[in-house]
Amino acid sequence: MADSLHTRYMAASTAWRTHRNSCPPCQNSQPCPAGASLYEQFTRLQDAYLAQQRRKG
Repeated sequence: MADSLHTRYMAASTAWRTHRNSCPPCQNSQPCPAGASLYEQFTRLQDAYLAQQRRKG
């Protein structure tokens, strides 16, 4: 069974990258409201996943 945290982290990464690729403000480091939300979700899940990996050793 796949790690659901990893799955959510990868989905958030894909959502953020897909949005960024089609949003000029997000491409210029001035994220739109939707992009800011997607990026925040991605970074929160990334932090959680990496913390989980460190605990596993």
